Amino acid sequence: MRKIYVIGIGAGDPDHLTLQAIKALNEADAFFILDKGEAKADLIRLRRDILDAHVAEGSYRLVEARDPERDRETSDYSPAVDDWRSRRADLYERFIADELGEDECGAFLVWGDPSLYDSTLAVLEEVLGRGAVAFDHVVVPGVSSVSALLARHRTVLNRVGRPVQITTGRRLAEGWPEDVDDVVVMLDARQAFTRHLDQDLYIYWGAYVGTEDEILVSGRLSEVSERIEELRAAARERKGWIMDTYLLRRP
Repeated sequence: MRKIYVIGIGAGDPDHLTLQAIKALNEADAFFILDKGEAKADLIRLRRDILDAHVAEGSYRLVEARDPERDRETSDYSPAVDDWRSRRADLYERFIADELGEDECGAFLVWGDPSLYDSTLAVLEEVLGRGAVAFDHVVVPGVSSVSALLARHRTVLNRVGRPVQITTGRRLAEGWPEDVDDVVVMLDARQAFTRHLDQDLYIYWGAYVGTEDEILVSGRLSEVSERIEELRAAARERKGWIMDTYLLRRP
């Protein structure tokens, strides 16, 4: 039976790879990569750098396809994501059926950790559910952007006896979560932290964490919010995209 590895490759630093991940990389016959366009060509380059650093040249195949576009303007968020994932499933199904022999091993390289805000596992489950192609799959955990962010700021995720919530900018914009003092925010395209300047919050913010473009800011939200907005806008203008994560903490 075909075998698929879903490998967490960390937040951007090639040194984030675990020994388990390196072992899995060297078992793969083919690596499946989705092209997100010229603006995000850096993401493919970083994947290639990882393969060059840890896998013998000529021992694998690269299979690339253009990632389907997701409707980011619609107010119906969940149906738009479901449609996008189904179109991704079409690609993954073709990858596995057409590009992988019955006794071969393929791999998807996932930023951070495959269990945290990534669609690869859900898409593969949809492919399996269709029943057109059979395969076994193994998940290799990686260093998440959350772990990398907190390590770079030399702080912890949780405090004794207190819960932590990981959420999106979309949800934070709707209001502060109940009974939580520590909130990690991902996928915040609209800088929802600016809606909470009236609260006494501390922020640990980072963009492109683990890469050569890394930017870090920490401090009282009311004092550093404008600086983060300026840095974020400049970085997005320079690179054409941004990946940032932050922790908001009540005293």
